[in-house]
Amino acid sequence: MADNWSPESWRSKPYVQIPDYPDKEALAVAESRLASFPPLVFAGEARALKQSLATVSTGEAFLLQGGDCAESFAEHGADNIRDFFRLFLQMSVILTFAAAKPVVKVGRIAGQFAKPRSSDFEKKGDVSLPSYRGDIVNATEFDEASRVPDPERQIMAYRQSAATLNLLRAFAQGGYANLEHVHEWMLDFVENSPQSERYNQIADRLTETLRFMKAIGFSADEYPRLRETDFYTSHEALLLGYEQAMTRIDSTSGDYYDTSGHMLWIGDRTRQPDHAHVEFCRGIKNPIGLKCGPTTTPEGLLELVDILNPTNEAGRLTLIARFGADKVGEHLPQLIRAIEKEGRNVVWSCDPMHGNTITSSTGYKTRPFDRVMKEVQQFFMIHQAEGTYPGGVHFEMTGKDVTECTGGARALSDDDLGDRYHTHCDPRLNATQSLELAFMIAELLQQGRGSERQKVAV
Repeated sequence: MADNWSPESWRSKPYVQIPDYPDKEALAVAESRLASFPPLVFAGEARALKQSLATVSTGEAFLLQGGDCAESFAEHGADNIRDFFRLFLQMSVILTFAAAKPVVKVGRIAGQFAKPRSSDFEKKGDVSLPSYRGDIVNATEFDEASRVPDPERQIMAYRQSAATLNLLRAFAQGGYANLEHVHEWMLDFVENSPQSERYNQIADRLTETLRFMKAIGFSADEYPRLRETDFYTSHEALLLGYEQAMTRIDSTSGDYYDTSGHMLWIGDRTRQPDHAHVEFCRGIKNPIGLKCGPTTTPEGLLELVDILNPTNEAGRLTLIARFGADKVGEHLPQLIRAIEKEGRNVVWSCDPMHGNTITSSTGYKTRPFDRVMKEVQQFFMIHQAEGTYPGGVHFEMTGKDVTECTGGARALSDDDLGDRYHTHCDPRLNATQSLELAFMIAELLQQGRGSERQKVAV
């Protein structure tokens, strides 16, 4: 157990981005109820993810992490979860083929409800109200009653997370992820996209391989790894009262695990080393992510790494770079060099979304797809130049045919954004854009394999 740490020790630290609940008694009641509820995930699952991330840190696997910007109560449904999972399976197949390595699948789902905001207040005309901070806190409607933080929403978030996890586990372990169904994962609206033909080519090759394996006695019926997959959940550890309530002692190890999700991350706005979010995350044994933005210094990063992973455990810490296409070349190399010089075991992952957000000419918040692509490309190029491994990617994405990010093969413009702009917070890649990005990453991974072969030959 971390020195001088307990699940509630964060309460003695300064904090930001945690809402002020006017009804403190109702908040205490809600957190007490949550503490009595069953865990959403199990310590053994979190340990298994940490072991998989350890293989990513040594270059033997690749991390695919993605999902909603912020889950909503209104859009919760079986079809939405299914379409997201189908897209995730497609992307992982594309990347597995390219890298010839396992893909560690981690969704931003079943807990990604709370959102940090750049301002405590939102203004429309002459009216100023508290900002929307995610469905776990308040509602999107722009009226005074809707924006009051409501503790009962934490109970609703727990119940939605439980239902979502139940369906995800059924998909992952119940046969839906069977590689023999690889053609059936194609979403209907992607059928006529440029990515459809490329995906079907991979699916055809995989189907032929499975037929050969079946002919010599290896079928999905006898080998569960062909019909099942490991799928993990993650979210930002932002609402610390909720996270504390979901933190339990593992009976097998005696360690504390946050059972709200397999992996938790600290955001760019809450990574102050002497503040509450870092204090909470240093004591739980889950795999931890740390967002690294343009204000992250090498010295500051090393301080956080030492706090969050003092034993230098492989798989414990994932550094998620989110600089923006125009800043990644300036900031990322010096952070990589600092980590390498001190011999720290980390996974490097690229978040090309948060540093590339702009306001469109039509007033919508959006992310130009070419900037997203450029940041990923530069992330890989920088790691190649530094002799380090680009271990993963972290996207905000959906399996729905939304129009929230401009560009891509279908060339969405500012004028198209209003057609299907459904996000409650930040813009997400749609399924077609996500597949396009997966194919580009696949090409970068193949180039990396070529470099590795050249090193071996030399």
